[in-house]
Amino acid sequence: MKLLTIAIILLGLSAVVACATRTTANAVPEIFGTLPGGAAIFRYELRNDNGITVGIINLGATIVSLETPDRDGNFADIVLGFDNPQQYLTDSPYFGTVVGRYGNRIANGEFSLDGQVYTLAKNDGENHLHGGEIGFDKMLWQVLQHSNSDITLQLISPDGDEGYPGELTTTVTYSLDNTNRLTVDYHATTTRPTVVNLTQHSYFNLAGHDAGPTLAHTLLINADRFTEIDKELIPTGELPTVSGTPLDFREPTVIGLRIDEPHQQLVYGGGYDHNWVLTDAAASGEEPAAIVIDPVSGRTLTVTTQEPGIQFYSGNFLAGAFSAKHGAIYPYRSAVVLETQHFPDSPNQSGFPSTRLEPGQDYRTQTVFEFGVEPYDGGNDAIE
Repeated sequence: MKLLTIAIILLGLSAVVACATRTTANAVPEIFGTLPGGAAIFRYELRNDNGITVGIINLGATIVSLETPDRDGNFADIVLGFDNPQQYLTDSPYFGTVVGRYGNRIANGEFSLDGQVYTLAKNDGENHLHGGEIGFDKMLWQVLQHSNSDITLQLISPDGDEGYPGELTTTVTYSLDNTNRLTVDYHATTTRPTVVNLTQHSYFNLAGHDAGPTLAHTLLINADRFTEIDKELIPTGELPTVSGTPLDFREPTVIGLRIDEPHQQLVYGGGYDHNWVLTDAAASGEEPAAIVIDPVSGRTLTVTTQEPGIQFYSGNFLAGAFSAKHGAIYPYRSAVVLETQHFPDSPNQSGFPSTRLEPGQDYRTQTVFEFGVEPYDGGNDAIE
């Protein structure tokens, strides 16, 4: 309750600047709801000439809806989420949010920089997850500008926020174009040496957000290795090959085909909840990092990034425990999450790509989600 009260206070303070935006014609936001304490949450919509729409709220810079057509031209919302903004504070497993300052886990809730140890919240067992108790997902972002095709949001995280050093100024821009590409551009600067690892945490179900398990979706991940984890989902530091394991998605593979194999990594993750080490071509954006296909609707999702890793999470902790948007109940493994990122626990792993950011440096990275359809091929590889 104390943490929720703090969040509400922070949200109330942020509300003063949340409306200081530059808008263009036909891009007027609507009220998504209010939080205890009176803070208003605004919903903004991006749209393109093909009918695709993306709903974004200033709480957590969160994608709350994303409507795309299937092979017959029928539109459906393909991201999980809530109608009630309060649930993004109390119930959400990071549906659609921008997570930070550090996406994924940091072992034992601590790291050191230049000989100084920084202590973070242990909000995932004995470890730190997705920025802590009140991470970027639970804060009101200031909307700097928005139009029908793009929106830029900013968050200033003070020095010491959730234990992290340095005042961090972060901007995220979402842009939707007429080739059905949703581009996410991240930029951050700091006043002191710190660590940063931002990611977009949408839960996708290409059959429709309320369509049930996604085990029949096929997935390709352009990676030869993965970061091995222990039973607490913390990297061991080893980067084994995917070859000969159920983590090999170098060819399109039905997600449910091997998810319950008694492989130790799958036992630890409760299914897929791992970071893949992208190939050089995928980490540079020259090739896709991942491709997802729903064989029934024909919807496809292609992810391109500039990050060295991608976390594939198969919704293993979804259990129909809450009512979501439009009264939907999200059952076990009913989503595909693809978090483009630096590796988990990088601040404590000298062999991993660094997440350190210095004053005077610019943190910049980009991820693109491209939506499409493929024709029906007459097959059905569904996994029940």
